[in-house]
Amino acid sequence: MKRNRDETIGEEGKQEKSIRKMEIVWQTPAHPAQKHDYIFHNGKRHVRPYHFEFVSHVNKRWEGKTIVDLFAQEFRGRSRDYYESAVKCGRIQVDGESVPVSYIVKRCQKISHFLHRHEPPVMAWDVDILQNEPDVLTVCKPASVPVHPCGQYRKNTVLGILQAEYGLAPLYPIHRLDRLVSGLLIMAKNPAKADIFRQHIEAGLLQKQYVAKVAGVFPEGEQVVDANVDYNAREGRSTAEVGISNGDATLKGKAACTKFTRISTNGTHSIVLCEPVTGRTHQIRVHLQCTGHPIANDMLYLSDNVVDRSTFGTTADRAAALSGSSPETSCENHNEEYKYCSEDFSIDPMCTHCPNLAPNGYDGHEEGLWLHCVRYTGPDWVYECPYPDWASLS
Repeated sequence: MKRNRDETIGEEGKQEKSIRKMEIVWQTPAHPAQKHDYIFHNGKRHVRPYHFEFVSHVNKRWEGKTIVDLFAQEFRGRSRDYYESAVKCGRIQVDGESVPVSYIVKRCQKISHFLHRHEPPVMAWDVDILQNEPDVLTVCKPASVPVHPCGQYRKNTVLGILQAEYGLAPLYPIHRLDRLVSGLLIMAKNPAKADIFRQHIEAGLLQKQYVAKVAGVFPEGEQVVDANVDYNAREGRSTAEVGISNGDATLKGKAACTKFTRISTNGTHSIVLCEPVTGRTHQIRVHLQCTGHPIANDMLYLSDNVVDRSTFGTTADRAAALSGSSPETSCENHNEEYKYCSEDFSIDPMCTHCPNLAPNGYDGHEEGLWLHCVRYTGPDWVYECPYPDWASLS
């Protein structure tokens, strides 16, 4: 009996045929975020998945590997079978050309990976503009939103949202706030103004103030923590080191100092003014832990028993939040809450995240830290941000 051609090409052939039929517009970092890119659902701001070209160049370690081995060994978020299919379909190219799965890469070649990009959702709070001056823009950054493109985030960032909703670009952030931290964010509108701010920072002329909601009754009077901060990039967390370096033991961390003053307390929590003299990674968080009064919802520093982020292939903050649930449970919740139909976005047959709107591995239970930037002071300027609602103890 003569068989239909579709019956003979197999599943892989059907997939390739489906991909060829898709009308795809490939985006690059040059494509700005647009207002219609966002979907709001259950208090979260989502980004419609989009097709994106990731570009990298062959380095010394990659040289001599087959194109499939390179991706399977260096980018373990997807299976080897996926990478083989991506090469065959032209989703992975070398110097703009399709290659066979056995192709051996050479030094400095351009590798393009065309894929369906799913960004993690963030809280749906607005990025409120505080002051819009000719050379400076200040905003109140919401917690959970990164400042600029990094990792899985590109459009779900402060810079992306400001460009999409207000047409404000380019902007040059003059300081950084961690993704889970909220509050004052200062951005220059041109490189010249950004350079002036940079000179102030390098000269040590800036004073910073944050407020935090901490566990317990914080002591009265100014408390100064002078302890080196050692950041472990693999674990995604810092430790504080107190002591004096000598021939037997050398402190690994960088010198760090933070001043704390209690603003109020209700006997269970305290609102504390935090004035970092230095600017180390997680400095305020780990120094508050040193006082015995960590930020009250900071899963990363409330306990030393934090799940290694490599357990779930996620950030340390999310690993801490996941420590009370199994990966299977998180996956089930993710599938139920973040599965969308094709009316919301185009399903890509090659995508390992579709039909879910959020990327695989997102647990959906992140919340912002009770840490908020309220004031930055320079030689001849002051910028402030209102206190958050949680800073009022009842």
